[in-house]
Amino acid sequence: MYKSPLSRMLGGNGMLYAVIGFASCLVFIYMSFGDLWIGFHGRSTSSFVKRNGTQFIVDGRPFYFNGWNSYWMMDHGVDESRRPRIREMLQTGAKMGLTVCRTWAFNDGAYNALQISPGRFDERVFRALDYVVAEANRQGIRLILSLVNNLQAYGGKTQYVKWAREEGIALSSSNDSFFYDPSIRHYFKNYVKTVLTRKNTFTGIEYRDDPTIFAWELINEPRCSTDPSGDTLQDWIEEMSYFVKSIDPNHLVTVGLEGFYGPKNSKRLSFNPEYWAADLGSDFTRNSMISTIDFASVHIYPDHWSHIQNFEYNLRFVSKWMISHIEDGDKDLKKPIMFTEFGLSNEDLDFDPSQRERFYKVILDILHKSAKRNKSGAGTLVWQFVVEGMEDFNDEFGIVPWKRQSTYQLFTEQSCRLARIQGALPSQEKHFKKLCAQR
Repeated sequence: MYKSPLSRMLGGNGMLYAVIGFASCLVFIYMSFGDLWIGFHGRSTSSFVKRNGTQFIVDGRPFYFNGWNSYWMMDHGVDESRRPRIREMLQTGAKMGLTVCRTWAFNDGAYNALQISPGRFDERVFRALDYVVAEANRQGIRLILSLVNNLQAYGGKTQYVKWAREEGIALSSSNDSFFYDPSIRHYFKNYVKTVLTRKNTFTGIEYRDDPTIFAWELINEPRCSTDPSGDTLQDWIEEMSYFVKSIDPNHLVTVGLEGFYGPKNSKRLSFNPEYWAADLGSDFTRNSMISTIDFASVHIYPDHWSHIQNFEYNLRFVSKWMISHIEDGDKDLKKPIMFTEFGLSNEDLDFDPSQRERFYKVILDILHKSAKRNKSGAGTLVWQFVVEGMEDFNDEFGIVPWKRQSTYQLFTEQSCRLARIQGALPSQEKHFKKLCAQR
């Protein structure tokens, strides 16, 4: 029987049919999932964020940013039917010209726990975090990922101490054992290594190799009040920041500080909100001076920190607080300063949304002025943005940014002001040109 050159080459009709069937299968997969593949594969952000003195650098240019917090993304993404809300939030941030989002990369022992117990992980939750990183990349948003909580929400250091006690390890009554117990330090290091070396199931890129991630934050709002001298926390920061850098030299590292000055810091009396802030075991300058810490973080919650419930007083505090820390970055630390959380509670006496906008504007204006003068103030992240229908994840500070047009415009204008200073990145030039044309 005559065999065509093609059939002879393929070894007969059976082989030909198999090849055709395989090719048809590939076409079907591409037609069905091609958009997902194109969206998540091969579009990783081109460059890591680097530091040069007091400035962040991307592609050789200064990088000042306007951004936000949405701590809830990984937890929300475990249920795939809720993932469109993550996409909506990231898309909205991108439309507003926001370029950085801070979110949790931890959930220890709680509902939807990423780490079920020391060294045991839930793959469903890890895939949710994969999705957050991949979708952020798709929308052109960089992420700051926090690795553990000082607070009890989502497990935090309290859960690590509980795990150690369940193993029969004798500990003090304080959950500050998290910072000094060798077993707990081992638990945490194992967790960090697992996260940093995770290969994203959507992109195929290990987290430590993905420029979508701006930086790692060691711990959200660390406090170690059982050692007000600060030595315990200082030792922990030194050890853990070095450990992160040993696994991942590509990414920047920060502590996650609130910004309080410690008992030996001359600024404690003039700039701390109240006397108690010096006795929490942290010191902004000392903790941020460590060589393996690339930039300093500061939070701004004057209405929660002070017993003086006066809005005008709070605004004055904000200005003094921010300017002091920017001066620290310029003169002492020689590092960028990032204001990683700021908010005004809607539970304050006589609260009005217009007050919140004035509060925001003071912060954004000081950052803008710092950027114009090439100072160390590098970026702000408001706490927090949510989308509609997320009451369980909202708090007294959260807002849906598009529900109040004046708030939306305030943040969008800040994005444009910073873009005029540094220029938009090449991948974002067209968007920023359109966004900022009439502003």
